[in-house]
Amino acid sequence: MNPLERITIDPSVCHGKACIKGTRIPVSVILDNLAEGISQEEILKSYPSLSLEDIKAAIAYGAMLAKERHIAL
Repeated sequence: MNPLERITIDPSVCHGKACIKGTRIPVSVILDNLAEGISQEEILKSYPSLSLEDIKAAIAYGAMLAKERHIAL
């Protein structure tokens, strides 16, 4: 399975933000937690509807976006 198949964008869910399919958990929440140093295990405890594969999909989605956009720092 392609990890990006776990990501969905629906204008009627979370204002169209990329979310983990079947949840209302935005990819950005997962990436923000990882950036803050929160472990994958802690994220899974905080969001029991997520799986490790969902976290990997969020990372893959973030990596894909980083290849496509440049943000002035």
